[in-house]
Amino acid sequence: MSAPDLRNIGIIAHVDHGKTTLVDALFRQSGLFRENESVQDRVMDRNDLERERGITILSKVASTKFQGTKINIVDTPGHADFGGEVERVLSMVDGALLVVDANEGPMPQTRFVLKKALANGLKIVAVINKVDREGARPMEAYDKLLDLFIDLGANEEDLEFPYVFASGASGWARRNLDDTDTDMRALFETIVEHIPAPKVQNDGPAQFQVNNLDYNDYVGRMFGGKLLRGRLRVGDRLTSVGEGGKQQSFNTTKVWTYAGLQLQECDVVEAGEIVMVSGLDDVLIGDSVCDAQFVDPLPRIEVEPSTLTMSFFANTSPLSGKDGGKFLTIHKIRERMEKEEKVSVTLKIDRDAPADTVKVAARGEMQLSVLIETMRREGFEMAIARPEVIFKENDRGQRLEPIELLILELPDEAMGGTLEELSRRKGEMTGMMQIGNDRSRVEATIPTRGLIGFRSVFLTLTRGTGTISSLFEGYEAFRGTVQSRATGSLIAKDDGKMTRYAYEDVQERGTLFYPVGTDVYGGMIVGQCSRDEDMVVNITKTKAATNMRSANADATTVLDAHLEFSLEQALSWLRDDELLEVTPKMLRFRKKVLDHSMRKVSERKAQV
Repeated sequence: MSAPDLRNIGIIAHVDHGKTTLVDALFRQSGLFRENESVQDRVMDRNDLERERGITILSKVASTKFQGTKINIVDTPGHADFGGEVERVLSMVDGALLVVDANEGPMPQTRFVLKKALANGLKIVAVINKVDREGARPMEAYDKLLDLFIDLGANEEDLEFPYVFASGASGWARRNLDDTDTDMRALFETIVEHIPAPKVQNDGPAQFQVNNLDYNDYVGRMFGGKLLRGRLRVGDRLTSVGEGGKQQSFNTTKVWTYAGLQLQECDVVEAGEIVMVSGLDDVLIGDSVCDAQFVDPLPRIEVEPSTLTMSFFANTSPLSGKDGGKFLTIHKIRERMEKEEKVSVTLKIDRDAPADTVKVAARGEMQLSVLIETMRREGFEMAIARPEVIFKENDRGQRLEPIELLILELPDEAMGGTLEELSRRKGEMTGMMQIGNDRSRVEATIPTRGLIGFRSVFLTLTRGTGTISSLFEGYEAFRGTVQSRATGSLIAKDDGKMTRYAYEDVQERGTLFYPVGTDVYGGMIVGQCSRDEDMVVNITKTKAATNMRSANADATTVLDAHLEFSLEQALSWLRDDELLEVTPKMLRFRKKVLDHSMRKVSERKAQV
């Protein structure tokens, strides 16, 4: 049976193709906001980091109505590092809006999300978005999308996918390019007409899979997914089935469904709805929840494997706790990571790591940098080692490493430098084409370890005008050593403050990372050496007092600008014997061994 007045749809796309803005337009059209209501753009991106970076990180659910049909909309991330969010969402919807930029056409993440959607048997409605932008090629984007469906082995029914042309920013959708519609009616009608109602059993014992987790200070853990069978009422006795078949029974204390952007309490929920319940704290994504009298677990959600690990340590530097950090111990860091592991399907903690280390496996460097940035805003201080790739061995003992598909769009003038950088990182070009306006598209495969830090280098090479996207391809034979960086470190000799006098002297040997007056400590890295060697420098020395005085004697030398790092750039700059100290206010580089003589001993041991 199906619920005829209900549609559950996911919105999937490559990063920056306009999903969240399109959702805004649907909400405005449906009357979710009053005419005079002040509404911020991208209402589904409620997290500060999402709004700052302009990307969706966490999938979210909201609902709207069109001519008596309730439509539950699930917005998903477009960035490959958050692919686990996409995978868990697709199991609770019956169809998907595939949003494609009319200028760029299908991109690597479009391929990834479409492949997953087709594998889940979802009905696809294509939205060719941003058709009113300069340089838009909507029919070309449609043709490329059709090629992608064929390439992914779609059946005949899937190949006849419905599509509309839209401008999320201007708030309209049209079935044909020469139509003059000024609202989203065409898209609403296409959704109701082509996306099937949920196929569910209205009668029988309740059953759903946990796809969504939340937390509320008043009711504790909240969890939910699409109710596949039966009805749910407050007070029902249910059983949760976790990993390894572990069972826990509980009574539901509250039941919610989505109404607009808010959760609405209900006494009873019918099959087909996306539901949230409370009553049990120890729940994970992928667990099955069934009627306690009829325990019938569903297969767990399978996601792509993690490709990177990163080790977190307590911040042991002399400046620990000086930047307003509230949580400094490894116990607190581990506790926070365990909390994150419970709500993420791709983040895993290594239980065999040493007691003073929290080792975490994740999908990519952006996923890890978002987690670190979130933690530092919460008041955590920590030291972090360089990200490491997860290697495997095949049955012949051959070492395998994760490989990414890379697609770059860049100005032709930056081509030489970019290809040189790709080659240095063991990337192999698989295709190149001109896309007009003196720009080209390059396809390549690159080891995941070669991709660490490549984004920031690429943006520098293209002066911020290049676009980059990557997608996990699989494991291949190890491609050889990738040199991390060609420069050494300038290491502070003593504790103290950086002085102008010392800055003038040291800047001739490399590039400094901090301004005059910054607190430093022995073993802290204060800059990048111009040669490939580490150099200990006296950055705190002061000018000896003399009897000669001059008003402008100290102000004749112009100081070079210091180099600022983003979190992703800082993580990729690290070498194996270095750590990044992250506090709520500062990013500091340091050597793992702060004492200079001890460091020399450990270096000699490493060489032996």
